[in-house]
Amino acid sequence: MVINTNIAALTSANNLNNSTSMLNQALAELSSGSQLVSASDNPADLAESISLNAQINQVGAANDNVSNSNSFAQTQDGYLQQVGSALQQMSQLAVQAQDGTQSTTQLADDQKEFAALASFISNAATQNFNGVSLFSGSSMTVTSNGTGGTFTLSGVSLSASVYSNLANTGDNNISTTTGAATALTNVTAAITQLGTDRATVGANELSLNYTGQELQVLQTNLSAANSTIADVNVATESTAYAKYQILVQSGTSMLAQANQDPQLALKLLGD
Repeated sequence: MVINTNIAALTSANNLNNSTSMLNQALAELSSGSQLVSASDNPADLAESISLNAQINQVGAANDNVSNSNSFAQTQDGYLQQVGSALQQMSQLAVQAQDGTQSTTQLADDQKEFAALASFISNAATQNFNGVSLFSGSSMTVTSNGTGGTFTLSGVSLSASVYSNLANTGDNNISTTTGAATALTNVTAAITQLGTDRATVGANELSLNYTGQELQVLQTNLSAANSTIADVNVATESTAYAKYQILVQSGTSMLAQANQDPQLALKLLGD
């Protein structure tokens, strides 16, 4: 038995410090939801988690690009649907104008409606989406993944001659039989072109939908991989917390007991 050096107390204090440190670690992980509270916890896993987080953010941004592009294509198709309705009405008017029983007044009214619909189509050609022309005819490149991959949207143009010919009131004056026949030919050509243009936009939308779904799957899988590395298992860590809490309490009690042991030497001295 010695007085100057209390080995039992030193050992108890060391064990208590270790238990307290592990208890604090468990508290930090449970409160943050992450098992990588500091870089020293697991440097290799931390580096991998940082890389995965970067990929997740890149894929998320690419998915936003695809969603915006899809909205662009859907807006295009919405306008083209209305153009299609206008062309169908113009076709009907051009045929109707070739009815010899119509009066001059009726033909003039038909011409006014035909010209108004042609003007609507011309105006649609100038529309834009967030400042970007919808119908310039130019293709548009969109970054579609986090590694620089791109997707190209084929362009459509409502300024093409097949559409602009409709606005030529000299050739499309349906108030005369000859003009109505010419107008019908031009409208029929525009309807054929519209079918091609809507198919182009539809193909863009289809490809964008598939690309968006692929990106969502990729982002989900990357998030799952990162979760395995970085997220704390609450059930496991709660068990560890309870364990270290008991160890801290028992260690504190044993340290107090060890500090009292040297007092036994007083009895020897007193005797």
